[in-house]
Amino acid sequence: MSLLVVGLSHRSAPVSVLERATLSADAQIKLLQDTVAAEPAAEAAVLATCNRIELYADVDKFHAGVAELSTLLAQHSGVGLDELTPYLYVHYEDRAVHHLFSVACGLDSMVVGEGQILGQIKDSLARAQELHTAGRLLNDLFQQALRVGKRAHSETGIDRAGQSLVTFGLEQLALGAEVSDWARGKKALVIGAGSMSSLAAATLARVGIAEIVVANRTADRAERLAEILNEGGDVSARAVPMDSVSDELTRADVVVSCTGATGLVLNAEAVAAARGSVAQPGADEVPPSRGPGAAPAARPAGSATDENCPLDLAPMPATPGFSVLGEAAVAGMAASELEQHAAWVDNAPRPQSSGSVATVLDPVAEADTIAALAATAAVIGRVPERRRPEPVAEIPRPTPSLFLLDLAMPRDIDAAVHRLGGVRLVDIESLAEASADAPMAADVDQVRRIVADEVAAFGAALRAAHITPTVVALRSMAAEVVAGEIARLDGRLPGLDDKQRGEITQTVRRVVDKLLHAPTVRVKQLAAEPGGAGYADALRTLFDLDPETVAAVSRAEESTTDEKDRGSS
Repeated sequence: MSLLVVGLSHRSAPVSVLERATLSADAQIKLLQDTVAAEPAAEAAVLATCNRIELYADVDKFHAGVAELSTLLAQHSGVGLDELTPYLYVHYEDRAVHHLFSVACGLDSMVVGEGQILGQIKDSLARAQELHTAGRLLNDLFQQALRVGKRAHSETGIDRAGQSLVTFGLEQLALGAEVSDWARGKKALVIGAGSMSSLAAATLARVGIAEIVVANRTADRAERLAEILNEGGDVSARAVPMDSVSDELTRADVVVSCTGATGLVLNAEAVAAARGSVAQPGADEVPPSRGPGAAPAARPAGSATDENCPLDLAPMPATPGFSVLGEAAVAGMAASELEQHAAWVDNAPRPQSSGSVATVLDPVAEADTIAALAATAAVIGRVPERRRPEPVAEIPRPTPSLFLLDLAMPRDIDAAVHRLGGVRLVDIESLAEASADAPMAADVDQVRRIVADEVAAFGAALRAAHITPTVVALRSMAAEVVAGEIARLDGRLPGLDDKQRGEITQTVRRVVDKLLHAPTVRVKQLAAEPGGAGYADALRTLFDLDPETVAAVSRAEESTTDEKDRGSS
């Protein structure tokens, strides 16, 4: 059996795909059950966070495993396999171990070094144990990943390289200001009472928020979180039902939302109504091009020469001597429309310049240019755009008075809130863009070395463990041979007393142990090296071991491991 992981994350897929591929708690359970029911997989675990979905499995066939796991991910995420496949990554054997250990250390997180992923890995293992989809391999793997992650945080300064997604989000909201200064005295609304929302509430309290209101569909969880915050003594907290969110929006300065909802929790209309905001066009929002049937645009002052034009042309800036007769006005116009416009221009009065004679182009002198333009228009059917668009000045936005942090996937807050004046929204997508430029700490290299060492150690232990049932079966067979020979000796020498029989038995056992000691120790060492998996097969063949005996030893060891895991979880 071999370890395989198939998944997608913020590094491989755009947020729009991750958002649609999000797995609910029920979908994760069904995915695990269907995975272990599939032919290639014997164990399965799902690691699903706001920016990654990964399916781990112990499979007996690589290609069949990849195909089956990819199909199951697509089926349960609701994103078609053809659409999902370009964003999937696959790791196998040691690379799969390396990937999970890197994830546990925060090296693969959106914010490098954040420690929240350790809790999510622990939750994933607990879910797989509860559903009995995690066997010996995944139990060992995930528990070792947790130990590696803790080691990275305790032995290095990886924490200095990043922080939790919540802290990073608050830094983005603060727009470069010190978070504690920005947060001081503000009132916050936290929507949701799960692990991420609880972390957000605790972080808000720590940075100086004066009041926190917790809204959740389950009232008990909201009240419990509020009680915990109040026990800290640094913040005033209270719980409200979800239907009070609209009222609380009118009083809040900061909103953090992270629920498991599949639809929007806050739409733009609700935020606008609560804050009296109006939509503001962004710097990249230019008026759409005017087409046939569009309402006539208001003409700028000084464009009297454009009267009676047969075409509804977009107005041009009121620049002296420049009107719809200009090149920019006819760019993109169909050839037939251009002919109408040209006929009107020929008969229209020429614009008069103030104080000097207007320059009139000579059609004969410009014959080559006109011919080239006409040829191009004949080929493509339109006059080509030859002028770069003028830069659009950014419309100043009001200073934000409401700050929204959306940590949910799929999103809780309508992205259209970006356009509301006086409102600043930071969501997973904007956090991903901001984190791409975040500096890497020098400690990251040290963590990478830790991961490499731990991967090598885990692989060696896994390979050595693979041969252990065979060695145990070999020693059991040797013990049975000794017992059989001693029994036959009793038949041939019935006069032996207990002391003599005991001495003979111990002698024979010592001889067998000494003969087996060096080979079994050496074979474990060899099996721990890369490519050492074949030594178990060699032992079974050389000593003619019963495969069922070896399998029984493996099942007994896995049963003992499962009992220990359930007792420690």
